[in-house]
Amino acid sequence: MSTATLDRTLVERLVRDALTQKLGTNGHANGKAATPKLVVNISARHCHVTQEDLERLFGKGHQLKPHKALYQDGFFAAEEMVTIIGPRHRMIPNLRILGPCRDHSQVELAFTDAISLGLEIPVRKSGDHRDSPGCYLLGPAGMIELQRGVIRHERHVHMGPADAAHFGVKDGDRLNLRVASTCSMVLEDLLCRLSPSAKLEVHLDTDEGNACDLPHATKVELFR
Repeated sequence: MSTATLDRTLVERLVRDALTQKLGTNGHANGKAATPKLVVNISARHCHVTQEDLERLFGKGHQLKPHKALYQDGFFAAEEMVTIIGPRHRMIPNLRILGPCRDHSQVELAFTDAISLGLEIPVRKSGDHRDSPGCYLLGPAGMIELQRGVIRHERHVHMGPADAAHFGVKDGDRLNLRVASTCSMVLEDLLCRLSPSAKLEVHLDTDEGNACDLPHATKVELFR
């Protein structure tokens, strides 16, 4: 029996040729533009931290340990969790950190979370901390105070260049999301966040996901 193996380049060419015959030269079936695969996920309360703040919370030299990969490549929910403390010592434990570390620390909550903490938070794009309150974060090695940076991250959709071209939008534009479920609704003005490597994914917070019963959705659709 021959032990020869197919050359990798040849295999890749054969696969490309087969796909081209099936879908056409532009990746379209039957000459029609393929609809991008849309994923809608609930982004539960979480925080992002700098490496400096991570070490103040967990100890010198500490590195985030991935717990679960997120849908966007290179991002993950970490094993590390902290307690967030608001006014009058109200607190929420087990606030998960998302990795990798960033150049700023911030906390992203739903309005329900903020109310339970006694905080009034603005709706902001990630990184926009204007007029936002602060909080304390408590870890096993110490506590830090954020002077500001507690926000409700506005609902948004991550997309790559091909997705943006399909919907006819650019970074910073707005799209609407229709959710068909036991409690169907339209969520308006999702912020379009364009990145070269991004996958098409909508992020809603827990309040929004619960309101439209996203776990039981039968159809989701983006439209202008």
